[in-house]
Amino acid sequence: MQASTRRAVRLMAWLGLGALAAPTALAQASPFEYDLTNFIPTRIEYHSIGGQFEAYYYYDGRYWERWETDFPQAEQNFGKRLRELTAVVASRAPARRRLTDPDLGDSPFIFMSDVGYMRLSEAEIEALRNYLHNGGFLWVDDFWGDAEWRSLEAAMEEVLPGKRWTALPIEHPIFHTVFDIEEMPQIPARDFARWGTTEPPSQHRYPQGSMTTPSIRAYKDDDGRLMVIATHNTDIADGWERESYGEFYFENFSTKAYRVGINVIVYALTH
Repeated sequence: MQASTRRAVRLMAWLGLGALAAPTALAQASPFEYDLTNFIPTRIEYHSIGGQFEAYYYYDGRYWERWETDFPQAEQNFGKRLRELTAVVASRAPARRRLTDPDLGDSPFIFMSDVGYMRLSEAEIEALRNYLHNGGFLWVDDFWGDAEWRSLEAAMEEVLPGKRWTALPIEHPIFHTVFDIEEMPQIPARDFARWGTTEPPSQHRYPQGSMTTPSIRAYKDDDGRLMVIATHNTDIADGWERESYGEFYFENFSTKAYRVGINVIVYALTH
């Protein structure tokens, strides 16, 4: 049995086999706009300000821009687990798009990572505003500390002026759509996993404030629909990307990251 298959079996056992049927039941219960049989995970490419350790960093033998953190392995692994555990048929090839790409509206769900130094152009701000008002869903992940939160807050204030972030209580349906999640997990980047769940402040030039408490906050439209969620002080996508890092990481972090990810995707595509 291949290692990936063994992890899939363990993941199903850990998460509970009942999860396999849950999204199918959801899909049959209500008329949803989106096609659950053709889901393409879409990563957003954006510009970050600054130099090394801000706009880009060196890792695994090459330079990475902030937007591509964990890409594409995170989406590839996550898409595979979606196909195994839910009725959502995810593409084997994740997409990457800029906010100004004319076909962005074809993606009901978009994902941004490591946004602490992100800067959006006027055209990108307008494009994201239109995308969200037209029913799109944005998930922002993997940014840490108060300064990086304020950076995202300022960017989104330009996109959706007058809106306010709302902390999602654990009773919110997004925590119970497929799996019952009792607390927001803190997923560290791979290299910090054995030191504890919090990334060391030295990894963030301007962390400012505690990074010990993960949170999930949201923007809602006037009808209460979630348009944007932000998972702060946690790196959910690294839990997907690094599932093969070893049993310790898989059991302690990847399983939790998949629970959150599956709930978010199924919720986003069915609301």
